[in-house]
Amino acid sequence: MAVQPYLFFDGTCEEAVEFYKRAIGAEVNMLMRYKDSPQPQPGMAKSGYENKIMHANVRIGDSVVMAADDCSGHPAFQGFSLSLTVKNEAEADRAFAALAEGGQVKMPLTKTFFSPKFGMLADRFGVAWMVHVSP
Repeated sequence: MAVQPYLFFDGTCEEAVEFYKRAIGAEVNMLMRYKDSPQPQPGMAKSGYENKIMHANVRIGDSVVMAADDCSGHPAFQGFSLSLTVKNEAEADRAFAALAEGGQVKMPLTKTFFSPKFGMLADRFGVAWMVHVSP
């Protein structure tokens, strides 16, 4: 059994996937556009979504995150954070700075009782992240 987050973007899924590739080394396992679906999809009804992402499967380290462009409205990333565990403080500094580019730092990286470095941010797409070094 596995639990995998599925992120819905408002037409910026491809931009987000490219950002995560550069920022934290994400790898695309699979990507399908609405126009490539073997059967009609609800997303096709929204004008201009033919080239948008219907489904993406992205590997970040040992985890998989799925993503798509939501054609039904304005999705909001609320009530959760993606937690990124890294091996050392240098990697935390690099990943945090990369994810924070164009976003908003909620808590700068700092030493805590549970990690030598921990910080929180919302990236430029509004996705909340917690970055921490495994003790």
